[in-house]
Amino acid sequence: MEKRVVITGLGAITPIGKTANETWASIENKKCGVDNITLLDTTTFKTKLAAEVKDYNPLDYFDLKQSKRFDRCTQFAVIAAREAVENSGITKENTNYDRVGTYVSSGIGGLITIEEQCKIYYEKGNSRISPMFIPMSITNISAGDIAIEFGFKGESMSIVTACASSTHAIGEAYKTIKQGYEDVIVAGGTEAGICNIGIAGFENMKALSTATDKNRASIPFDKERTGFVMGEGSAMVILEELEHAKKRGAKIYAEVIGFGSTTDAYHITSPDPEGTGAANAMIRAMKDANVNPEDIDYINAHGTSTHLNDSTETKAIKIAFGERSKNIMISSTKGNTGHLLGAAGALEALICTKAIQNSFVPPTINYKEKDEECDLDIVPNEPRKANLNIVMSNSLGFGGHNASIIIKKYSEE
Repeated sequence: MEKRVVITGLGAITPIGKTANETWASIENKKCGVDNITLLDTTTFKTKLAAEVKDYNPLDYFDLKQSKRFDRCTQFAVIAAREAVENSGITKENTNYDRVGTYVSSGIGGLITIEEQCKIYYEKGNSRISPMFIPMSITNISAGDIAIEFGFKGESMSIVTACASSTHAIGEAYKTIKQGYEDVIVAGGTEAGICNIGIAGFENMKALSTATDKNRASIPFDKERTGFVMGEGSAMVILEELEHAKKRGAKIYAEVIGFGSTTDAYHITSPDPEGTGAANAMIRAMKDANVNPEDIDYINAHGTSTHLNDSTETKAIKIAFGERSKNIMISSTKGNTGHLLGAAGALEALICTKAIQNSFVPPTINYKEKDEECDLDIVPNEPRKANLNIVMSNSLGFGGHNASIIIKKYSEE
């Protein structure tokens, strides 16, 4: 018999908040986390804006030795996981840690460490490369470090599907618990790619916005959008088997009821312009959840603020939802947070969970110019109060990876 899977803990460190609650408060207050880049000298770059984690000092969270052994990407992951675990109330007394998994993804991993160590290699030679270079830079290390910190000995993995990575992490964690293999899984994503080679790589492939007005840079579905704005940070959710959660008296935030994923098999960076791959991921998620298009109250779109993504995702929603697409509320919170790449899906799943709890539909902020290709109800600029029972979150990644999860308001039935 398949198990029910609920969300019992939330944690985040993002461009708009140092915790899950701070992040949500910023969503409610329509805060934009985009600002001038401070993590590198942008003199030679066209890109001047990013969504950085503000006023961040690793020594507020780690001792000096640990701070030097964790890439910024892993630091964010551990911080978000600590909050989520504490928030969940999981302890060795109420949970068998042999059945707690860690599914934490990243699109790029320790890119800042890679950049730093390559510079050392070319300037000082191979003998000066840090022995910590490899363990600090590999993409799976955040999952490993979280498991080590807490002693979680269930399955640990890092699923890498570019900007769909953490939605895949949550989706696969949901399936694992649903099938009875684990009781609890820390699931989410982390990213810290705002560095010279990170910005240069995305800039040179024409993916980043070169806007200088922070309120007109990350503008999903707006006709004047020119590219995405790089974000950083981490978000984690604690997924738990329902009976296990009830037995220990856990607070239940919401229930995960569906997951679908597909591949475009079309192009290394561009989505299939017909939108069929993304549409099929949504259709699969609805089938898994045993719901119809009419049952979905809100979609948190991938909505990156690139021309191709937003127009293609609009097509995909129309295919998946048919006539319902004209009336369903859709928004992209990347106007608030920028694009956290591999961590985006986890952050947006967290936002969906809080939206359900608060009967609050996040708006697509800083929207001005209507695009005929993106003619859905994108909840422009102002939030809406609405009873949200079932919501969907989409993530689409380079390589043609598509993932959709469905989250429902928890009820005993």
